[in-house]
Amino acid sequence: MKKARYYLEKAQKEGFAIGQFNFSDFTQVKGIVGKAVELKSPIILGTSEGESNFFGLEEAVALRDVLRKKFNLPIFLNLDHGKSFEYLKQAIDAGYDMVHFDGSKLPLEENIEITKQVVKYAHKKGVTVEGEVGRLGTDSSTIYLEKFEIKEEYLTKPDEALRFVKETKVDLLAVSIGNFHGIEASGIDPNLRLDVLRAVKAKTGNIFLVLHGGSGTPEDDIKEAIKIGIEKININTELRLAFSGNLRRALNNNPEEITPYKFLPDAQKSVEGVVNRKIGLFGSAGRV
Repeated sequence: MKKARYYLEKAQKEGFAIGQFNFSDFTQVKGIVGKAVELKSPIILGTSEGESNFFGLEEAVALRDVLRKKFNLPIFLNLDHGKSFEYLKQAIDAGYDMVHFDGSKLPLEENIEITKQVVKYAHKKGVTVEGEVGRLGTDSSTIYLEKFEIKEEYLTKPDEALRFVKETKVDLLAVSIGNFHGIEASGIDPNLRLDVLRAVKAKTGNIFLVLHGGSGTPEDDIKEAIKIGIEKININTELRLAFSGNLRRALNNNPEEITPYKFLPDAQKSVEGVVNRKIGLFGSAGRV
């Protein structure tokens, strides 16, 4: 199986983005992977620290291995928003393909030093590393009832991004360009700061760029961001909303049903619907 870098380079060359879809439950994984198999798309399965603590690092790796073998599909596993070298080391040792160190709330110098430590250890093991410069302003997926305001000081500064990439030797860089975790109640978030993305891209060159908080982002912005140089886009909130909403309806409509395999398939289909739309939007279908 080719490594994640091969498909990131393919995305950069051919002008598409690879979707990272987060999970904490096997039903979600079945929906994500099943649709990727159908559409012949490379995918990244993501687990945050919270998700991986619930699911298990080793269990997530074992599941990836089973699904890779069964479907012969490039399925990669990423530890999303790791907050410490120690936890990322656990994920690397467990067999994750990729890790993301989120030092965005730290002073730049400290962010660089820890990221360098992660890169040194990960690259010895053949693991890809994602770093982050600029703050998203939110820590987890939620629904915002009012318009979410992006603070100008949280946006990625091109000069800081260049310094970070040069000093850390990361493989991917997550940027703050008006994106955030969660989604506005309307379902459509504010427009991305594509001017900031262009400036960061101009400074950083061929580094792979990552858009976090892709849920709810206007589709035209997504398409333009990919043209500018985004190679990886993370989706979580929309998956959680689809899964939990469908599950609630299924349980409410069948209050006497106690057999999980009878009410979970609809929740799985709701996940498939989100993945289907995102793979189509990102342009990654048929890239395997």
